[in-house]
Amino acid sequence: MTAVLVVDDDPYLLRALRITLQAHGYDVSTATDGRTALLKARQEPQLSVVILDLGLPDLDGTAVIRELRGNSSVPVLVLSARHGSEDKVQALDAGADDYITKPFGLDELLARLRALLRRSIEPVQDAVVNTENFTVDLGKRRVLRAGQDVRLTPTEWKILEVLVRNPENLITQQQLLSKVWGPAYAKETNYLRVYMAQLRRKLEPDTTNPRHLLTEAGIGYRFMP
Repeated sequence: MTAVLVVDDDPYLLRALRITLQAHGYDVSTATDGRTALLKARQEPQLSVVILDLGLPDLDGTAVIRELRGNSSVPVLVLSARHGSEDKVQALDAGADDYITKPFGLDELLARLRALLRRSIEPVQDAVVNTENFTVDLGKRRVLRAGQDVRLTPTEWKILEVLVRNPENLITQQQLLSKVWGPAYAKETNYLRVYMAQLRRKLEPDTTNPRHLLTEAGIGYRFMP
């Protein structure tokens, strides 16, 4: 059974999430503060995912994420009433894997949870990744659309590769800039806008309504196969 740790100081939400997740076959443990969450995470070696609120009474959720990342790669899904893009970026840069703002739908939460669990057991290495509109061969560094090679610049390929190796995962602008250009360029977000527009023109059938290379406004980008 998949083990999930839910961390939130709202007892009503905590109870609702426990009941819902248990009904969908998850083994659920709970914590109402950051220190208890860290203790339970250390005591549960088979933990599959952590669902974490940022507004905890003792530790900020971002600090909990950083502490977790010191000795664990368990996926972290953040739930928070903080809607600002800066809060989301800080949580993701600290090591969170995804972020949902409150209020949220349980169907969306369950879908995000399933996506995190898929990624944790099916890492993308030098695979061939197929979408409805194009194919990316990571091993051969090749992109095909309608059976024809798509010519990408080295920078376009680097951006696409980072996104494709992290399917459905939200990659912040700073993470993408650092991986492609280096840490000194972490604030040059205009670079990304230009190159993402070029990638969409080459790969998306409708650049005004992209299906695979998605923008999370003010935060980053997400690749959807």
